[in-house]
Amino acid sequence: MRSALGNMVLARWRESLRQPEGIFWTFVFPALLAVALGVAFRGSNGAEPVRVAIVQGAGAERILSALSADRGVRATLLPEGEAGRRLRSGSAAVAVLPGNPVVYRFDPTRPESALARSVVDGALQRAAGRRDPVAASDRPMTERGSRYIDFLIPGLLGMNLMGGGVWGIGWVIVEMRIRKLLKLQLTTPMRKSDFLLAQILSRLAFVPVETVPLLLLAGWMFGVSTAGSVAALAAVSFSGALAFAGIGTLIASRAQTNSVVMGLINLVTMPSFVLSGVFFSTSRFPDSVQPLLRAMPLTALVDALRAVMTDGATLATLSPQLLVLGAWSLGSFLLALKLFRWA
Repeated sequence: MRSALGNMVLARWRESLRQPEGIFWTFVFPALLAVALGVAFRGSNGAEPVRVAIVQGAGAERILSALSADRGVRATLLPEGEAGRRLRSGSAAVAVLPGNPVVYRFDPTRPESALARSVVDGALQRAAGRRDPVAASDRPMTERGSRYIDFLIPGLLGMNLMGGGVWGIGWVIVEMRIRKLLKLQLTTPMRKSDFLLAQILSRLAFVPVETVPLLLLAGWMFGVSTAGSVAALAAVSFSGALAFAGIGTLIASRAQTNSVVMGLINLVTMPSFVLSGVFFSTSRFPDSVQPLLRAMPLTALVDALRAVMTDGATLATLSPQLLVLGAWSLGSFLLALKLFRWA
């Protein structure tokens, strides 16, 4: 005979499979996001040419001819208004105004624009006869593990595990509270600890189906592979899922309405999307905030997943990230156990 805890886990698992919207956000949405971003940034390893808008005027044809000879530049001759529009929308990284001197219009705060300005100026200077005193050649990095898609997939895995924990537990428990289903638990000998633990264990059972399909898709479409061991990748994934399952129980411990739980979930997820290195490196932020970023659960999870997948890291080298995830798991669950109310 199954225990009460086992029955709760099984019931929660079956309930999740009966929610088509949950299946979409858990399995389909991450796959679609990976495909879209993978296609959009497939050339970000250096093969994508710099997009340049040349403003029409005296000398523009000469500049176009000089830049067209460079395979790393894609130049277009445009009226000044259209060139400015493309610069503002990001369709062009730099605009060139012919004249003496030649003027470059670009946003210096955008790394790709500053790089484009340097590439275009170099091409024009060489076309004008400049000779570089130091011989140099390019060796583009195209091997697996060094592309943007290799950087992106661990971030999407972490984001998926976070969503499963906070939405799959936080939102569901509050829905049960609103529908008075939690009050029914008061008529049974069910303990709070068993109820919350069942929610967490049922989420852990979803980890393989939340991670494996996305990894298979990334491997099939983009050739993304894992340099580290499958065991290390699984251990990190379960540690992350456990941390966010604990946070999900904490979010749901007192919330009484959908608007409150949605606000709390957004409070957790929105800063994590921006600050935790899902889409770009956390090194872009100042050094003074790095300790705070490292203490965030999604940062620890994404860093550990990325270390295993791209660098082949072992669990022994990931102890800082695993300690952060363990602290969030234990701390949030104990706090949820203290704060939780059935009604």
